[in-house]
Amino acid sequence: MRSIRPSSTALRGRNARRRTSPVFGAVALASVLALTATACESGDTNASSQTSASATAGGDGKITIPDDIKDRLKEHGIDLDKWKNGAWKNWDKDDWLREAQDYVNPIIKGLWDPDRMREADDPDRGVDDNDLSGDQGVTDPTPEPVDAKAVPTTYHANAPEAGKVFFDSPEGTMVCSATVVEDPAHPGKSNLVWTAGHCVHAGKGGGWYRNIAFVPSYNDQGMSDQQLQTATREQVAPYGVWWADWSKTSDQWIAQGGQTGGDGAPYDFAVMHVTPEEGGSGKSLEETVGSALPVDFNAPAVPKVSSITATGYPAAAPFDGAELYQCQDKPGRLSFSESAPTMYRIGCTMTGGSSGGGWVAAGSDGKPALVSNTSVGPVRSGWLAGPRLGEVAKGVYDSVSDKFAGR
Repeated sequence: MRSIRPSSTALRGRNARRRTSPVFGAVALASVLALTATACESGDTNASSQTSASATAGGDGKITIPDDIKDRLKEHGIDLDKWKNGAWKNWDKDDWLREAQDYVNPIIKGLWDPDRMREADDPDRGVDDNDLSGDQGVTDPTPEPVDAKAVPTTYHANAPEAGKVFFDSPEGTMVCSATVVEDPAHPGKSNLVWTAGHCVHAGKGGGWYRNIAFVPSYNDQGMSDQQLQTATREQVAPYGVWWADWSKTSDQWIAQGGQTGGDGAPYDFAVMHVTPEEGGSGKSLEETVGSALPVDFNAPAVPKVSSITATGYPAAAPFDGAELYQCQDKPGRLSFSESAPTMYRIGCTMTGGSSGGGWVAAGSDGKPALVSNTSVGPVRSGWLAGPRLGEVAKGVYDSVSDKFAGR
């Protein structure tokens, strides 16, 4: 999630806390704001990842990547063997793939071991933004903080669609939250995951993050951070590690998304298509976890929504990223610009790491549906804001679904 903070304290805030863990705090909306993005990125409505490393399992169970995929990787100057041996750590700006069609994410088997997952943080990013004055759109009063409540274990029994996204950025190993969503092209057999744009792409001035993977029901038993230090991969990832072989975000996020301020925030969403690292059993992600949420792109306007529940793995203090939490509140409105869609905002004490986590409410048909994802919040926790999903979000979602419709 990206955190909002007064620009005059941006430097102090950056040095006063973990670089990769944005935290939220109540701030006056009339003040100049800076936004901290924790691991997400966006692209455009027409932005699609034209190059995906789709892996298949051979008879020996090992992952192989088709020759045509390897050829397309080479078109981007990527030698697969060198990439797997550490070449992906080169973040030279000239070599950092940025455009929507440049997305590549070849599987590196075993990269996401329990220790690497446990040590992942949220990237502390920021971008300048104008103050939120009354003439920039509708913004309701700052909501009262709502204490995040721990989701009872097992997580799979109580929030089966929730999980963690892990990825590498120039700042290090990072983490976000995400949600398994339905795929209209594959009813009951979805491999689609919804998260924030800043969890897959760095926004303006940056490019696609690397080694992006999703772990559903991460730490399903709710072990403490200390217990996780000796946990097996099966305990940490009971339903496997799923690599994003295709990611798409909004054009607006790719062009506007930044480290501070509200730039790109109303379009801070992304959809990933995932594939199992180990080749799997032939079952889809939805079949594996047993559930997927519908996405409502025509949810009621903010004043008509009685309650929203946000779910995620907060990692910044006082949380440690090990456990799953939820906040439930009646949303208000947050606007960064009259020209951009108004965002949902709820009271919530979740911190960085909950970025990308799903927001669920009664959709237009009255049934539970994903209507947003965690995008931004203030430095010292207290509230969260997420984009209201509309036509741009639907375009991102449909393009990923359509891409794999015949497979």
